[in-house]
Amino acid sequence: MSEQTPHRAEVISALTEAGRDSSAAAVAFHTAVAAKQDLGATETKTLDLLQRHGSLTAKELAEFSGLAPASVTGLIDRLERKGYVRRVKHPTDKRRVLVEPRPEKLAELAPLFDDWAREVHELYEEFTTEQLETVTRFLTGATARQRAATTRLTE
Repeated sequence: MSEQTPHRAEVISALTEAGRDSSAAAVAFHTAVAAKQDLGATETKTLDLLQRHGSLTAKELAEFSGLAPASVTGLIDRLERKGYVRRVKHPTDKRRVLVEPRPEKLAELAPLFDDWAREVHELYEEFTTEQLETVTRFLTGATARQRAATTRLTE
């Protein structure tokens, strides 16, 4: 599938640059959101994981985030002190603890995303369903590779 043409090289270069720009914009946006709530960017991304996946163990948070287990413990401590999560006993294994998000605190973050979410949904309208499927496939593949790279860096 990989034809080697000057045009392909240009497209790959533009895609690489767009990816770097997207990454920088995402970091800046999440840093700004975090600052509005006296949180760190890692804290807001952890809350996002909990919101999407529900209650998780510290080990699961480490696996999803790519962070070292010792880092996750401190992260959970900070989020608990700030009222965003609480530790609860696992329902089937009393030796384990789940980190449970507190919905009332997460609700405070939602308005910070409203404008951006509306604008992204407007952008979706510029693409066909097939194009969106291609973009989704690319982003999913890039995300998996970035998670693997994160794991390699933190081992």
